[in-house]
Parts: sequence; C-alpha cells; structure tokens
Amino acid sequence: MFFASDNWAGAHPAVNERLSRESTRFAAAYGTSELDLSIEKRFNEIFEREVAVFFVATGTAANSLSLASIARPGGLTFCHSEAHVIEDECGAPDFFSGKMLPENLIERIARYPQDAVHHGRAAAITMTQATEAGTVYTLDEIDTISKIAKENGLPLHMDGARFANALAALGTTPAEMTWKRGVDVLSFGGTKNGCWCAEAIVFFDPSLARDFSFLRKRTAQLFSKSRFIAAQFEAYLQDDLWLGLAGHANAMANRLRAGFGSLNSARLAWPTQANEVFAILPKAAAEAATQKGAKFYDWLEPRDMPENVGKDEVLIRMVTSFATTEADVDEFLSICAAV
Repeated sequence: MFFASDNWAGAHPAVNERLSRESTRFAAAYGTSELDLSIEKRFNEIFEREVAVFFVATGTAANSLSLASIARPGGLTFCHSEAHVIEDECGAPDFFSGKMLPENLIERIARYPQDAVHHGRAAAITMTQATEAGTVYTLDEIDTISKIAKENGLPLHMDGARFANALAALGTTPAEMTWKRGVDVLSFGGTKNGCWCAEAIVFFDPSLARDFSFLRKRTAQLFSKSRFIAAQFEAYLQDDLWLGLAGHANAMANRLRAGFGSLNSARLAWPTQANEVFAILPKAAAEAATQKGAKFYDWLEPRDMPENVGKDEVLIRMVTSFATTEADVDEFLSICAAV
C-alpha cells in the first residue's frame, strides 16, 4: 500500500526494456543521436506543431530552467501560494499553485509595475497542472490565466510534472491544454508516471529557445548520454502508453475517493480530479494503516481548507500511480472502515 508519492513507484516494464536495449549499442552523444532527434520529432506530433524540446533529468531542473529562460532582471514570477515550485523545490526557481484565482492574480501583478525597481517587476506566470492540491485547471480556466498573462505582456509557463494525469482527467489533447490556450513553455514530466528519470522542457515558439542550449549546458543538464532519456520517452509515448498509465493512476484515485465517500469514519478534505487524494482520518485509522505497511504523508492544513480537522483526526495525502492496484486501495479502505 504505497501512497506516499507517485515517484515512489518504479519504472514501467516497457521503459525498462527499452533502456536495456539502448544500453547495448553505440550512438552519438549530447543529444545528437538518431534516437534523440526522432523523439524531438515525436513531440512535434504530440503537440500538433513544431516545438523546441530539451531533455533534462528532474522536474526541478525543468521548472527552474524554464523560468530562468523567460526571466528578466528584477523579475517576479507569479503562481499559487502552494505551487510545487515553492513548496517542493527548495526555492530553486526562487519565485513567488491549488489554483490561482484570476482576481487575485490581477491584483498581485498590479503591485509590481515595470518601473518598480525597489520591489521587482512582473516577469512571468507559472501554473501547475495538475496542481499540488490534486485539482485540475479546466480549459476555460487556462484561457483566463493566459488572457491575464497576455494583457500584461507576461509569458505563461506550465509545470506539468503530472501533465499526463491532468490530460487524462480532462479528456483533452496536449495541444488543447497548452499552446492553443496560450501556454508558452511547458515542463513535461515523465518520472512520476512510469519513467525512470525523464523530463522535457517544451517551447511552443522555438524562437524563445534560441539561447536555451547554453543555459542547459551551464546548469549541468546537457547529458552526454541523453539518448537514455530519449529511450525512456520512446517507450513512454509509444501507443499512448503514457496516457494509459495516467488514466490508471486517476482511476485508482477515483476508487479511493469513492471509498472515502462511503465511510463514516473518514472523509475527503476537498474534491480532487487527478491522482492525489486528501482525506481526514481518525488518528487511530492512520496509525493502524501505518502498522500494516501503508505509506502516505501527513499533510499540513492549507489556509483555505473547507473541512476542519478534529483533535483526534489527521489530514493525509495519498498519491496513486501506474503501479497502484485495486487490492492496495481496497485494503487501505478496509483498515479505515474497521476503526
């Protein structure tokens, strides 16, 4: 019963098999192999346009480099107060996601005019899709954030560590959820959804990436054997495996949500749509589950949480993955029901 995070799961067998085959051959280095180039073209197909793609090893690198590439001197990047780039990346991007409320975003941007040399100026907006709260921006909500960005002359970045989960939840296409809504740069995640170590930065206007190769090199993210990242993506993207894996993770989260909804002893803290579930349990239930090997995280109560946590209760976060089974979910729920 591993619900701590989707990056606790291993790699999908298809990814492992492709890496194994790649390890037996010679190929050109530093992203110039035929495999590297073919996967770059595959991204063009997925997003239905020519894009500039750069492979990196971690989500932190993808977000930090994406935001650095669109930064300006004295610039501030706006996001939700509990965005992944703030809460889980040790300040690596060093910028000010839940969901951003348009009215709050407009008000915050207005505080930092372009001539505010003592306080910094607005430089970019980043949104997390799916969010750290397990929610998913609808296409209309992305449109609204994008409109605010364009009205203020700000590039829009999307943190897509769980991009596939959001895509599966919305039942839309990669193009519809990104550049067709005005997203300029995407951190495309694979590690949380069945890859071993594979992330990509996608520029929907290749001209924005004109100098990016130098930035990636100087931050130690240009790997000599980058074809091993490309190999993972080849397996991951083939026959829409990535969407199937994300769909399974979401389905297991739906099973958890439905189960908590039927229990008297536990309840959902707030509605979620992707593969993260936040629940309020009796402390005794959480302790019983832990004793039986369940892995999950106690979670701090967010400021705007709609449900109160009692003194004998605990808020927990559970994350499902491609490797989560129905048996895992049902066992955890049965433990909660027995307390």
